[in-house]
Amino acid sequence: MAATTTYLTGIQTSGEPHIGNYIGAIKPALTAANSHDTLYFLADYHSLNSTKDPEKLRHDIRSVAAAWLACGLDPTRTLLYRQSAIPEVFELTVILTSVTAKGLMNRAHAYKAARDRNEAAGAADLDSGVNMGLFNYPILMAADILIMETDYVPVGRDQQQHIEYAADIAGAFNHLYGEHYRFPIPQGVYPEGEASVLPGTDGRKMSKSYDNHIPMFLPENRLKKVVRRIPTDSTPVEDPKDPDTSAVFQLLSQFASEERAAETRKRLEAGGMGWGELKNELFEVLNTTFGPMRERYEELLAPGSDLDDILADGAERARQRSRATLAKVRAAVGID
Repeated sequence: MAATTTYLTGIQTSGEPHIGNYIGAIKPALTAANSHDTLYFLADYHSLNSTKDPEKLRHDIRSVAAAWLACGLDPTRTLLYRQSAIPEVFELTVILTSVTAKGLMNRAHAYKAARDRNEAAGAADLDSGVNMGLFNYPILMAADILIMETDYVPVGRDQQQHIEYAADIAGAFNHLYGEHYRFPIPQGVYPEGEASVLPGTDGRKMSKSYDNHIPMFLPENRLKKVVRRIPTDSTPVEDPKDPDTSAVFQLLSQFASEERAAETRKRLEAGGMGWGELKNELFEVLNTTFGPMRERYEELLAPGSDLDDILADGAERARQRSRATLAKVRAAVGID
């Protein structure tokens, strides 16, 4: 491809996407696709650590893929593929385990958090409930990144350690086998400030785990009900209000035009605009933004759509890259 740098993003396949995912991940990723060689993969094997219901996992994989396509991802410009369709990832994972220190894995945040929870609960076995999928998660993630010879990985700050681990593992491999082949050392690309973090319907960070999210493709009637249920205070309509303390306004400002958001702010601060009217504005903006996407999303999920063909084509193109990388790795370690 013409671009000189590769951007790779792993997409979680646990649960349907919400509007926070759109602002924090989907929209920036689509913008990056305009100027970089971009690869986006559905991290379905990673989801096995948390999703044990096969029917739910099947649905979530298709739902997330359809959501990204409905939001405007162009599969002719960006490689969109399922992690599970790239067997080279898993062979590379095995190779990387041989150069990764166990002590490094012991310090992984997710593993340490699981042990801390067990210790707080008084468990005799601090590894109780910890499966090897969780323990080896950073190595599999490193393989996802390195198999595509990735330069940059756009992620949230909570994923920074995983990118650093991928760089450490690549460095360990390069130290041993660099005479024959060297992985590019990947770098994380992190969001600036808190603009990409949306408040949920309860004021906390929007998250599926808090059950305070707004799904992207809710039907109009359900979307209106969710918006109307966002808590507000009892400030009378005629009194001034502080937009910066309002979750409704913070959501509106992310999706409305600058002019509309500025005008709404002015009306709230001056008094005369009630919370009910503000919620109506938010509903209108969200419905206008996601209505056309909702139609495309539903088309892609319907039986006989082109979704499976798009994923199959992306997997074949991605495998051309992964096969080339793995061939160099195998030769470097002596298994050629």
